[in-house]
Order: sequence, then C-alpha cells, then structure tokens
Amino acid sequence: MVSRVVDVTEISAIVAAVGVIIGVAFSVIELRHLRKQRDTDLLVRIMPWLNMSSSELQAELMKIWNLEFTDYEDFVKRYGKPYSEGPEQRAFVAVVNYLDGLGVLARKGLMDADLIYECWTGDVAHIWEKILPVVEGIRKEYKYPVLLNAEYLYKEMKKREQG
Repeated sequence: MVSRVVDVTEISAIVAAVGVIIGVAFSVIELRHLRKQRDTDLLVRIMPWLNMSSSELQAELMKIWNLEFTDYEDFVKRYGKPYSEGPEQRAFVAVVNYLDGLGVLARKGLMDADLIYECWTGDVAHIWEKILPVVEGIRKEYKYPVLLNAEYLYKEMKKREQG
C-alpha cells in the first residue's frame, strides 16, 4: 500500500476550486433573484393599478363593497355597463385590474401566493365572489375571457382558505 502525503499546494488548489464552485452557485442564485426582481418591477410599471396607494385602493374597495346588485343585468341597470364612465365603474375596473395584477404576479412566481393570502386573508375571495356575476356577464357579452389571472388568484386563495 502506497501512502501519499498531500502537500499545501494541493490543499490550496482544492480549496480554491471549491471556492470558485461556491462563487458560481451564488452568482447563479443572485442572477435569478435579480431577474425575478426586474420582472416584478416591469410588471408593476406596465400595470398602473398595482401602483395605487393603499388609501386609493381602500376607497375603491369600499365602493365595491357597497354596491348592491344580484347579477350582471342588475349591475348594468343600476350603475351602467362595467366599462363605461362613472364612479362605480372606475371602482370596479380598478379593483378587478388590481386583483388581475396580483394574479399575474402569483402565477409567474414573482409573488408568493401564501404571502398574498397572509396579507389579504379572505378578502380576495370575498371580493371576487361579489364581482363574479359582473365578470361572467362581461365574458358572456364580449365573448372574451377577461380577468383570468384574478380568477387564478381567487382559486389559489380558496385553496389556502380550505387548508
């Protein structure tokens, strides 16, 4: 059996190689994080409703909570078409677009759905359930599947609510 002594030069080379591997791994992780942050920043810029202040959002949410309607036709009769001009319509559009924006962030993994749930508890689900008849009416009337990301967010919140 041959015994070999490892000298300082070999140990230094091994340590250096391990250091390079660790450095590359950290660099890859950091690049992924920076890309995720860049994507999030870009989405927030192109989705202006995600830039609402908390007081603006709260005011629009209060308008939605106080609307009384049974279905799409009743909403239109009382307040007008959802995409027409008026305070109820602006509140509706602001809130659904905000939820849709959160849904995009969650779907793309740019924001953790658990974090959204912790911050909003059951509010997202309750808001979606309130406006769903209007959303379904829009989808039917315009034959276009609007607000799919908001619906995705709703389903993710319901999963967390149930367990």
